[in-house]
Amino acid sequence: MATRLIWQRGHHVLAVEPWGEDSVRVRAGMHAIRDDLPGALLPPSPVDCTVDGQTLVNGRLRVSVDDDGLLTAARTDTGEELLREEPAHFWWPGPRHFESAGHGTYRIEQRFAAHDDERVYGLGQHGHGRFDQKGMVLDLQQRNGEVTIPFAVSSRGYGLLWNTPAVGRVEFAVNGTRWVADRARQLDYWLTTGETPADILRHYADATGHAPRLPGWASGFWQSKLRYRTQDELLAVAAEYARRGLPLSVIVVDYLHWKHLGDWLWDAEDWPDPRAMVETLRGNGVELAVSVWPSVSPLSANYAPMRAAGLLVATEDGAAVQAEWPDGDGESPIGVAFYDATDPRARSYLWELLHEHYYKAGVRAFWLDACEPETRPGQPHNLRYAAGPGSEVANLYPREHARGVYEHLVAHGETEVLSLVRSAWAGSQRFGAALWSGDIPATFAALAASVRAGLNVALSGIPWWTTDIGGFHGGDPDDPAFRELVVRWFQFGAFCPLFRLHGHREPRAARAGVGVSGGPNEVWSFGPEAYAAVTAVMHLRERLRPYLHEQLRQGETTGLPLMRPLLLEFPGDPAAWDVDDQFLFGRDLLVAPVLSPGAVRREVYLPDGAAWTHTDTGTTYSGGTSVTVDAPLDRIPLFLRDEARLPIAPSALEE
Repeated sequence: MATRLIWQRGHHVLAVEPWGEDSVRVRAGMHAIRDDLPGALLPPSPVDCTVDGQTLVNGRLRVSVDDDGLLTAARTDTGEELLREEPAHFWWPGPRHFESAGHGTYRIEQRFAAHDDERVYGLGQHGHGRFDQKGMVLDLQQRNGEVTIPFAVSSRGYGLLWNTPAVGRVEFAVNGTRWVADRARQLDYWLTTGETPADILRHYADATGHAPRLPGWASGFWQSKLRYRTQDELLAVAAEYARRGLPLSVIVVDYLHWKHLGDWLWDAEDWPDPRAMVETLRGNGVELAVSVWPSVSPLSANYAPMRAAGLLVATEDGAAVQAEWPDGDGESPIGVAFYDATDPRARSYLWELLHEHYYKAGVRAFWLDACEPETRPGQPHNLRYAAGPGSEVANLYPREHARGVYEHLVAHGETEVLSLVRSAWAGSQRFGAALWSGDIPATFAALAASVRAGLNVALSGIPWWTTDIGGFHGGDPDDPAFRELVVRWFQFGAFCPLFRLHGHREPRAARAGVGVSGGPNEVWSFGPEAYAAVTAVMHLRERLRPYLHEQLRQGETTGLPLMRPLLLEFPGDPAAWDVDDQFLFGRDLLVAPVLSPGAVRREVYLPDGAAWTHTDTGTTYSGGTSVTVDAPLDRIPLFLRDEARLPIAPSALEE
């Protein structure tokens, strides 16, 4: 019995095959379909599938290909069209276009019909400030704060993964949807459907990998700044948290704790006894997270052996230099390279150094910063990785970087692994990647954009996400306007999967354009009014941690994130698909952060299908309505769903 649908005309071959529940994988190429190209999909579980002529049926999904090769996907139960190929022109180009780029590669286009009422979500993390991606043009290229995860969830009832790490773009235009790979060997995408968006996320997690269990220590408060310069300074901050009786789970050592990029080694002058530091912190229930960069300076002792072994990213033309960075004692930047995370030999080489210098000292948490990698200028087409030319595989890098750390930690017996990452790709979630929003400004506009970015990350299959509370770039702790921003950002951050304070505060010191250190960034740095507000929300977060872990444990099998857009829990409420400034924290708690300066009230939409109790007043409202509630500086509007009972109110001891 046939289990794959094949269409061919001339050298153009199209293959459609079942790939998990209610899902198919679609590939097209010239001459033949290849199975050896990098992507995100795991081997599928067997499913019952029928192929009848030019129609394939897999559960709720039916895919048909007509005599001209045009593909249409529809629901089997209702016949409702989900997705339909549409050519750009009656003759040329067709819906699938291959334009030779030389050496067996092509500029590839895939076109689908557009629908004015369609909404599109997911697609990673972007700073454009929109939740619905309809009408947007998005580059498929990794940058600081711009994270390419080419998975889209549509209001028409399907999810689509563009299963290639090639550089390109996607356009959700009025006259058509177009996916583009600038240079690739073949077209490859995965399509799924379900009764609800939750079904689609479950299928996506099945296809690309489920997140592991969130480490118990990771859900508490993370203290970080750019940067703690010495071991004594960092320990003093941790001790002050303990003295004040404030919850602290993680404290972070940022970059420049080394002498040279690529040493992956402590500067012994400033960090004389890392093991003792880790033991002191862990004795007080605090984990140490350490920044690891993928860049390698020629001044590092590791540069020459890595270059000789072919473990650095190469270039098609010119020297193997991908960025300029100040390193050593000089003020001028020098050219640095990157280790090749797509090469398993290079991942092992890096791990041996991390093991020797950090893991043996007790460090279990790594901050994989600048892991796009941060090439400046960005020239992916000039890069050559072990996995292939940069044009074809560049977006894969951050996932493989996280993979190397994850797999080696697991091999050493670690059962709870998390790496904080600045970039990710499809499947990063299965390697314990916790994404954060990158180097964003300290503004209310950036806070509002972060909420929408976080909601899209949640719909991109990445359940662990956070921001720099207060924003990264700037912010004067003595400025009343910034203090207000910090409070509102803390209130939002407490309901993110990770709860992390970080930033490069004023006054700042810099060298050759790179921040060396910034102003104070501890919770007591922002004045007494802010301190009272943020410490209250820190204690609230502590009370909610058991609930948080319960919700994430369910997500390990369902693919559901902790931070949930309203449409995920209430897909039958049309208004829920438009709400972009609220979310559910797990199933039972609706969070409405205040995102404007000076606001002391805000309107909240309560989705239809549940009753909602305002935690401040105890008033219960019917769903499907909007209410306006008080939101003074020390309060964030919260609503409990139906009969849910969560420890929102402080204990008598805390009062």
